[in-house]
Amino acid sequence: MLDDKALLRYSRHILLPEIDLEGQEKIQQARVLVIGCGGLGNAAAPLLAAAGIGELILVDFDTIDLSNLQRQIHFKTEDVGENKAEILKKHLHNLNPNVAIYAVPEKANHALLLDLVKNVDMVLDCTDNFAIRQIINQVAHDHKIPLISGSAIRFEGQLAIYDFRDEKSGCYHCLFEGAHSDDGACALLGVFAPVLQIVGAMQAQEALKIILELAIKVNQMKIYNALTGDWQVFKFIRNPKCPVCCEKEVK
Repeated sequence: MLDDKALLRYSRHILLPEIDLEGQEKIQQARVLVIGCGGLGNAAAPLLAAAGIGELILVDFDTIDLSNLQRQIHFKTEDVGENKAEILKKHLHNLNPNVAIYAVPEKANHALLLDLVKNVDMVLDCTDNFAIRQIINQVAHDHKIPLISGSAIRFEGQLAIYDFRDEKSGCYHCLFEGAHSDDGACALLGVFAPVLQIVGAMQAQEALKIILELAIKVNQMKIYNALTGDWQVFKFIRNPKCPVCCEKEVK
C-alpha cells in the first residue's frame, strides 16, 4: 500500500488513467536487474528509481574514469576511481530512499546472472560488451523474462525488446550471431553523450510499460540517428535456426 507521502511523490503518475493507483502499486512491487552502470545505466536506473520501482539490482565491476563524466552524468569528479554500481546506488538512494537498491560490483558472467535473474521480473542490458550481451540474452530467455537491450556508439543508438514470455519473440542472437564481435568501444570511436540519455530513457520507458501491462512491440530494432533526429524501425522475425530461442527446432 502507498502511504500519503508516496501518493504525493507519485501523484503525476497516478493521475494518468493508464497507471492510476493500481499501476503505481505494480511499479512498487516490481524487481528490475540493470546490467551496466555506465552511460545507459546512468540514464535508465534513475528514471526507474524515481518512478518508485520496488527493487533495483545494479551490476558493474568497472570503476569511474574521468572520461566517463562526459556522459555518465550521475557521477561526480570526486567519484573517479570508485565502483560504478556502488556510486550509482548512493545516488539512487538519495533520489528515492523508498527503493531497495543493491549494488553488485562484480563482472557479469553466466553463473552470476543465473543467480541474480531468478529474483527479478526483467533485465535491462546496458552493457557495451558483445559476449556479455549474448550471455544476458541466454539467461533471460531461459527464465522467460523480458530483456530490454540498448546500445550507443558515435551518433547512433539502438533499442530492442525481447519478451521471452511471448513464444513469437526473437532474441538478441537472432540478430547478432557469434561469440565475439568488435563492439567499437567508445574509447576508440567516441559517442555523443545525449544519445545515451535518449536510449537509456527509452529502456526505462519500455520497462515501466511492461510492468504496467501496456502494449509493447517486440521483433523490432529501433535505430536513432542524432545527426538527423530520426528513428528508423526495422522489423525482424525469430530465426528458426537460432540456437537460443528456437532450440527445440534445431535439435
